Amino acid sequence: MAYTDLSYLKEITGGEPSIVKEMVEMFLSQVDEFKENLNKYLNDKNYAELGKEAHKAKSSVLIVGMEDLGKNLKKLQLLTEEGAEIETYPDYVKMFVEQCDAAVEELNSELENL
Repeated sequence: MAYTDLSYLKEITGGEPSIVKEMVEMFLSQVDEFKENLNKYLNDKNYAELGKEAHKAKSSVLIVGMEDLGKNLKKLQLLTEEGAEIETYPDYVKMFVEQCDAAVEELNSELENL
């Protein structure tokens, strides 16, 4: 199963390989920090910051075509703003970590082809 879809990124960059590569590399450089921060804020029960981090991460995952994950991050963001369904937050963070780990592998392969 593919987690990423670079068609949107290729469309907005006019298919320019150097720009696509730069955007993918930017995502790859940010993903570990997002994972670290989401887990930290979750463990610290700092739900306001968890929501803010989910919002930041959402923009990055959407650029590499991770639509479903983007929607889930938006939902997590809204839940944290409401202080609702706190018991589901670990599932969202776990999903983010797992899908991003798989996406990193895909994107590293994709970089070799650009």
